[in-house]
Amino acid sequence: MRIFTAALATESNTFSPICIDRSAFIASFYAPPGAHPDTPTLCTAPITVGRAFARERNFELIEGSAAWADPAGLVNRQTYEGLRDEILNQLRAALPVDAVVLGLHGAMVAAGYQDPEGDLLTRIRDMVGPDVLVCAELDPHSHLTAKRVAAADFFVAFKEFPHTDFVERAGDLWRIALDTLEGRVKPVMSVFDCRMIDVFPTSRDPMRGFVDRLISLEKADPEILSLSVIHGFMAGDVPEMGTKVIAVTDGNREKGERLARELGMALFEKRGTFRMPEIDERQAVRQAMQSKNHPVVIADMWDNPGGGTAGDATVVLAELLRQGATNTAVGTIWDPVAVSIAMAAGEGAEIPLRIGAKSAPGTGAPIDGTMRVERINPHAEMRFGDSIVPFGPAVTVRLEGIDIILNTVRAQSYDPSLFTAMGIGPLEKDILVIKSTNHFHAAFSRISKEIIYCAAGTPYPNNPALTAYKYAPRDIWPMVDDPHGLDVAERGVG
Repeated sequence: MRIFTAALATESNTFSPICIDRSAFIASFYAPPGAHPDTPTLCTAPITVGRAFARERNFELIEGSAAWADPAGLVNRQTYEGLRDEILNQLRAALPVDAVVLGLHGAMVAAGYQDPEGDLLTRIRDMVGPDVLVCAELDPHSHLTAKRVAAADFFVAFKEFPHTDFVERAGDLWRIALDTLEGRVKPVMSVFDCRMIDVFPTSRDPMRGFVDRLISLEKADPEILSLSVIHGFMAGDVPEMGTKVIAVTDGNREKGERLARELGMALFEKRGTFRMPEIDERQAVRQAMQSKNHPVVIADMWDNPGGGTAGDATVVLAELLRQGATNTAVGTIWDPVAVSIAMAAGEGAEIPLRIGAKSAPGTGAPIDGTMRVERINPHAEMRFGDSIVPFGPAVTVRLEGIDIILNTVRAQSYDPSLFTAMGIGPLEKDILVIKSTNHFHAAFSRISKEIIYCAAGTPYPNNPALTAYKYAPRDIWPMVDDPHGLDVAERGVG
């Protein structure tokens, strides 16, 4: 067998002012054919996992390019078309192939393309024809469009949020693909539109229990090949934004349709109960300063570069200074200009510096002060599960007892190695401030008994009922109360 694999991924917050060009992909991750390291990134796991399956099952794996850019705003049109055509030309040169197995994110939006993944998949389908298997792994924070469903045989999405299972799900993708090619299964994909948009952290119930149910169903019934929830991405203003359920069965479309609907309506029944309880910055800092559970973690959850924001909001930092917090570390504030100034000054220098709040309204005001340059790291990086995530060049500066990491490559706070890479001992601090909605939880919950979810400022459109969408559907929850038009009792699901 000959199987082609490649990856093209980013997440587009269409409200973000930060555009993505090719340099953003290169800064985050870009590997030409055969150059992908053994360690996967979030959306490129099908390549590294595919290598292991190729050795085990003795087929020819043809690798195309792999590109990942940390989330931001729209992708430059020339950049998207260039990376797309690069992969298409590689596939064309590899023909004939028995299958195409891709790593995608699923929430990319490019200038002139509201559905880049649908465009890419359709072009691939047109190239290989109707009989070649086409499948992909998706991030659940994506848009499942009809165009994508029509072009692919099946999708598998990460189940966990934080996304700790992207390697496992790539394994599922490959097992189904190879079992299909070897004649053991005939995957049929069914999709149910929940007609809602929400946030679904799996680190707590009710989503924890729901995902456990999906896993149990897959294990108990060999006819169920895969179950996935596409959470949707509320910061992507596109016509098919929203939550959907995918059921992949072995040749049983009726069963898949029934199961996808049942699971989708069970999600809908619990709408509005999934999000973490959130408090504002004043309450968050006060609670953290009063706590004895050191280190306390304050998650500045909506200034999340993983959701496409700049990551330069200063609202929480300003409140820490106002309330006199000390022995505190903030990771991170994105400010390439301040980083270049501090690097020129050198470690140990005390310099007047203005940091943060340059990207957009709702991010606070710049912070001014005389700051000491504590640490410079030209190649700073942190861990995220099996991945390595760059966030440098970066510097640590100290202001009034607070250590502040300033970075140049935007990345959310995945792991305490963010702090150790910058000379900060996270266990020695009373308070750690991080920028992430929930991906941090798996790693930081191991070192902190108290995590505070803080909604500070308005860097991210986190209330869909009030967001000024132009293209997203307005007939889904929470824009309307019950778009399905039936009471739960009448539906008979739960």
